[in-house]
Formats: sequence, structure tokens, C-alpha cells
Amino acid sequence: MKPSLVFVGFMGAGKSTALAAARAEGLSTTEIDELMEESFGSTIPQAFENHGEEGFRARESEVVGSLLERADDGGAIALGGGSVLSPRIRAAMARHTVVWLQVDAAEAWRRIAHSDRPLASDAETVGTLLATRLPLYEQLADAVVPMGDRSMVRRALPMLRKLHELPAGTKLLWASAPGGEYPVLVGRGLIDCGWWPLASRRFVVSDRSVAPLYRERLVPVAGGAEIEAGESAKTLANTEKVLRALTGEGMTREDHVVALGGGVVGDLAGLVAHLYQRGVPVVQVPTTLVSQVDSAYGGKVGVDLPEGKNYAGAFQQPAAVIADTEVLETLPPEELAAGFVEVLKTGLLAGGSLWERVRAIEKIVPTELDDVVFACARYKCAIVAADELDLGLRNVLNLGHTVGHAIESATGYTAYRHGEAVGLGLLAALRLSEAEALRAEVKEILARHDLPTRLEVPIEVADILDSLGRDKKRTAAGVGFVLLREPGEPEIGQLVDPDKVESAIRELML
Repeated sequence: MKPSLVFVGFMGAGKSTALAAARAEGLSTTEIDELMEESFGSTIPQAFENHGEEGFRARESEVVGSLLERADDGGAIALGGGSVLSPRIRAAMARHTVVWLQVDAAEAWRRIAHSDRPLASDAETVGTLLATRLPLYEQLADAVVPMGDRSMVRRALPMLRKLHELPAGTKLLWASAPGGEYPVLVGRGLIDCGWWPLASRRFVVSDRSVAPLYRERLVPVAGGAEIEAGESAKTLANTEKVLRALTGEGMTREDHVVALGGGVVGDLAGLVAHLYQRGVPVVQVPTTLVSQVDSAYGGKVGVDLPEGKNYAGAFQQPAAVIADTEVLETLPPEELAAGFVEVLKTGLLAGGSLWERVRAIEKIVPTELDDVVFACARYKCAIVAADELDLGLRNVLNLGHTVGHAIESATGYTAYRHGEAVGLGLLAALRLSEAEALRAEVKEILARHDLPTRLEVPIEVADILDSLGRDKKRTAAGVGFVLLREPGEPEIGQLVDPDKVESAIRELML
């Protein structure tokens, strides 16, 4: 049995366009709307009028369920927007690769406003209907393709067709930004599965803690370099050392860098790839929770200067991200907890179901994080797609980082892990947001996972404020904060009374 590609999504998502792309690649294709019209002997609107939605859905469940239960030729099938409402159809999808084509309510209405679709009477109705179906699309999807141009599915198709050959449970996000498109894979056992996104030679950049664990599992490896573990290794000096090591091993512009490690390695190796002979591809293989949910995506790469964090950098979208969640089981509890802060931050920013899922986590269990990692990756990549160069919306990702980075810098990057510092930064940001109840809940969540809720190392407020004044996002008007009064409703670029900032930092010392 060869699974089919089953395209699902709301009205106007581009399922027919996806079928055309599959047909052009030689796949057999089936348009469910055509089957339903044949079954009823009428158009879809007429079938709704004659049989009502309940009668239409009953027939759809039988026709589509039967098709999915026996399909085995590896073709492509486009379902109707509401097909996912049927339990029989949802169960039958388990045999196939389900591809969710995303579209937001505004764009869906723009595309279908002048059609005769029976359930699309106005923009408000479309928005409500989409909201009810989104959880089903999300639950069923093995792969997610974001809203984009008409040829996006065609470009993603080779990876979509390969997905069923990867370890069971692997999920694919086709990330897209102006600087490039790439597959994001999240699953267990990906490092050892034998698949690789590029055919050129691999040069692995890692740190001395991670390399002994995983480097040999990425064979064939043509060469590479190692740095010390930790934020203190993220320097221009080490960037030069790695560049020269790759030169010494004969790396060419036809080869690529593999960033194997956490956020420090991903940032430095990405910058190395950006600089080496004016640019070579980089494949991100994140091995920590913070890198799997945040730093591996979006193309921000760079290193620290003594004056501030990430002061030297560039934008370099990866060629692929391979997030093998199995490696999280090797992390010590304190590293998992520190990484969880980025999950917490993303939940606060996204609100809705992700926030409910994150706030309910009582214990961080690596084997139970796959869906959370994928959801965080989707959120981050959606923000990057809208603002790749960090000129506006992408600033939301800085929630908690303004004070967090200042704490890291003022303590020489040795007193706190990145996530621990950001957790303290979240408390400061929520105090500045005057979100008292939310701050109390976040403080309780941090304490629940044994994360610091106060500054426990000797440090002067003036040192933190001095580092804060050098924040790389500051403008002539001052340092803009990301504030959050309710989950899912961030406000960027907010200028805050310096006395209130100082007070929020002092509170962390009590």
C-alpha cells in the first residue's frame, strides 16, 4: 500500500491548485467535489439545497470514507473543506499523508466572495466557520503548507511525497520567507533515518558536549569544527577559528554547513555559513529544547560582543531544520527547564489552544513534547514569514528578552542559562504590562519547573540598566518593550518610563 497525499483545508485554500501540481508530477488525482457532484447528480450548491447540510455530510462520509479506505496507489486527493467533520473520514486519513493547506479568514473570503458556495454567505460567517474547523485541520495534519503563491505546493511536493518514508509520527512544516523556503521536520529518530536534504558534502559545526553524542550519526561527514559549549563561546574569535578550520579542510562553495547543537551552535554556525566564501547553505540540527522550539528557525544568526548579545549577525535562512525530539531525552532536567521558557513565551504570544496546552504542563517530559515543539515552530515561522528582517511584527518574539538579555550581558553570560534569564525577563515584562494576574501565573509556572523567579546572584541594578541601554533594538526614542496584557495580544515597541523599568528589575531582587 502506498499512501496518498490528502489535501485538506478551508474553502479557498488552494486544494485544486495543489491537485494540479500533483498531476503535473505524474500522480493520479481525485477531486472530491467532482465525486460528490457525480454522486448527487447535481452541483454542490444544489445538493445542499435539496438534501440539507446533514444529508450532504452523510453522503460525503460514505463516498469519501470509502475512497480513503481503499486508496493505495500513492496519488493525490483533495477533500472538501468540511470533509474533516466526519469521524469515518478522519479515521480513514490515518492511512495517508494529510497535507493541511493554510489560509486565513480574510484571504479565504477574498478568494470565494463571489462564488456560489452554500456556507459562505459573508465574511463574518466564513471567519466563524474557519475557527470551528481549525482544531481539526491542526489535529489531522502530517504536513502544513502555509498560505502563499500558487506554485508553493509544487515546490514543496517532493518533500511531501517523501514524508511517509521518514520515521512514523514525523511532521513537516514547509517554512516560507522572502529569503527562502525550507522543510522543517519534527519527529523521533530523524538523525538516524538516512534521509538528508542536500546532496553536497557535509561539514559539521558543533560543540564539545554535543559532537561526541551525535556527529558520527550524521555520516558521511566531510569535516567540520568544534567550539566549547555555552554562550561564552559565541564570539567573533570563534567564528574566525571555525571559518579557518573549514578552509583548512577544503570546504567549497558547493558544500554545506551542518549546525549540530543548541542555540549557540546554531547562531554561530549559521553566521559561518553566511560568511564562508560569501555564503553556503546551512542545515540546522537543533539538539536542545530552546533551539527546537525557537532559535533554529527564521534565519537570525550571529554572535555576541562584549557590549551586547547578538550584536554581530546576519539573516541566513536554513536549507532545512531537522528537529529530532528523541535527543531531548539526553538533556539534564535543568536544560529542559531552561528551554521550556521559550515554549512558555510562545504560548503567551500565541494565546488560544497553545497557551492552554503550555500552562497545563505539570512536568516537562521529553517524550510528550513533539506536538508542542511543532506548534512553536509553526508560530515562529509564521511570524518570520510576515516580517523576516525584524522591522515590525517579528519584534513580538522579543517578549521577555529585553530584560533577559540585559541580565545575561550584565552577568557575563555565566550566571544564568538563556532561558532562565528570559524567564526573569518575562516577569519584568508582565509587571511593566500591568498584567498582575498573568504575572502571578507565569511566576507559579516558572517555580513549578524549578526555574528562578528572582535574581539570586550578586548584581547591581545599574549594571542591568546599562546593558539594557545598549539593547540592539533601541532607537533614538529609547528601548521599546514588548508588553502583554492578555495571552495572544502582544504590543511591540512600547516605550516605558525608566523609573518603572528600574522598579520592575528591583522587584526581581526581592
